[in-house]
Amino acid sequence: MPSGKTAWQVKYVDQYGKRRSRQFRTKKEADAYETKVRHEVMTGVHTPDSASITVAEAAKLWLETCEGESLQSSTLKGYREYVNLHISPRLGSVKVSRLTRPQVETFKDEMVAARSRVTARKVVAALGAILKDAMRRGLLAQNVAAGVTVKERRAEDFDEDTDGDIAAIDRIPSKDEVRMMLEKAAELWPLTVVEIGKDGQQVIRPVAWRPLITVTAFTGMRISEVLALTWSNVDLRAGLVRVRKRVDYRRQLGPVKSRMGRREIPIPPAVVQLLKEWKLACPKSDLELVFPFKDGQPTHYNVARKQCLQPLLTACGLVEKPKAKAKTETGAGDMEVPQPKPLYGFHDLRHFAASVFIELGWNAKRIQALMGHSTITMTFDLYGHLLERQSDHSSAMAALESSLFGRN
Repeated sequence: MPSGKTAWQVKYVDQYGKRRSRQFRTKKEADAYETKVRHEVMTGVHTPDSASITVAEAAKLWLETCEGESLQSSTLKGYREYVNLHISPRLGSVKVSRLTRPQVETFKDEMVAARSRVTARKVVAALGAILKDAMRRGLLAQNVAAGVTVKERRAEDFDEDTDGDIAAIDRIPSKDEVRMMLEKAAELWPLTVVEIGKDGQQVIRPVAWRPLITVTAFTGMRISEVLALTWSNVDLRAGLVRVRKRVDYRRQLGPVKSRMGRREIPIPPAVVQLLKEWKLACPKSDLELVFPFKDGQPTHYNVARKQCLQPLLTACGLVEKPKAKAKTETGAGDMEVPQPKPLYGFHDLRHFAASVFIELGWNAKRIQALMGHSTITMTFDLYGHLLERQSDHSSAMAALESSLFGRN
């Protein structure tokens, strides 16, 4: 080389008869590439660097494919975030033909260290889907992300906030805490309040927060399913609700994500009675929503969280004490004071309902059906420790001993 440095060059003819070459710093790298490229040429799957695209470009093509498959808007939003926030910043400039398995493994480890396992798993899976799509287009010889996965955590390891259906399993509210929440909700929010309108006249305003919290705690529905619940799917005579729809971040109604998501959940008499009373007060909407926003459309998750759950938990004292921080001037001579963080989210009420179902003695298959899990594996991953606790092993062993030895 003109610089005086030694370089190793691999020259070859690709499957289309075109001469190509590539330089390497060491003989070991050159030998490894030569072995790899000759195998790829022989099998007809070689993609030279000059014909390759970057990971960012491949991700853009993959997103275009996803958009053409009529996926739910929330799913597409998640895919874009995986690409824009995680994949492109770290790997976007790398040619897909030069991406290696060690690079993908390092990327996975960085994701696990920086984010929750649920997020890391989804991002790594998205990277694999991007490379698979590039292979389908003939832009890549092999998917180096195939088989790279983030292992499921054991149920007892679920000790951090997550953004998916699996969330903070060790933070299940106790019965006393949920009882306090329901009692406080009744104090804070009657089903209707009388207000003075702009014209000076009295206006009766319905307040949905008490029945919303009650339904969430007793059914274990996802908050997206609760906010999409319609009166046609509430059978007050039979004492059950049917889960058929969900609402996304844009407040648009759509079907539940999977076949197992379509389910029926029994509700106790007290919840039936509360819903009967709420049905009389509930504002009418074209969508027949049980918990409509004031415009008749579905209530946004953030509205329910900020106006319902957070004030309720604060009133109950179910908040974490803020960590001491250096106070800063706010501009008016005041000091900024850290706000207390609620101990629970809506998903924790879902876990509470599951724990109650298990305490009632319902088996794992029924729990799966009630919670709408796509697989029984997910049910055991989440609630296996509770299902084990439900079993009385000593009684089972005593019964086995009695059957073997004929002891009473």
